Amino acid sequence: MINIGVLISGRGSNLQAIIDSVEKGEVLAKVALVISNKPEAYGLERAKKHRIPTAVFEPDNFTNKNDYESEIVKALKENKVDLVCLAGYMRIVGHVLLDAYKGKTINIHPALLPAFPGPHGSKQALDYGAKISGVTVHFVDEGCDTGPIILQQAVPVLEGDTEEALSARILEEEHKIYPQAIRLFAEGRLRIEGRKVKIM
Repeated sequence: MINIGVLISGRGSNLQAIIDSVEKGEVLAKVALVISNKPEAYGLERAKKHRIPTAVFEPDNFTNKNDYESEIVKALKENKVDLVCLAGYMRIVGHVLLDAYKGKTINIHPALLPAFPGPHGSKQALDYGAKISGVTVHFVDEGCDTGPIILQQAVPVLEGDTEEALSARILEEEHKIYPQAIRLFAEGRLRIEGRKVKIM
């Protein structure tokens, strides 16, 4: 069984999906710690309801990004975290965290990468006139949504879709695909080979 550390910035719906999958025994893991960069993030309340330890580190309270991430890494190590999951964590991860958890940090993105990286993936898909959008779970590297892809799931763009409607359908798939990716990691079935992730 592995220990998971989840980094959030907002409501934490993917965090909830992870917690639910763990509690159902679908993922052999324990959510050991939830960290937020925003003290008002509702995801912290979700964690507390499940008696999961939480921590808040506000970037403005640190002199630089390295110091900020060093405190996050310290907290993760203290809680024996094996896998870091970014779940609506709205910050680019730097080398301090990535060096400590190389090949052990994953993220979920509401688009079929490499299309539409960064924030507002659904809006970008609609503005571009895409017929299909979707969800990507990927390992995190130094870029913005550029790491090796673990799993993807397509979501059709419907006639008359709004950003909110498309985002809602994408979110439903996020809640399914993220626990699947975590389960594969926990079972030791993922291997990174260059840009590709082999599932064994």
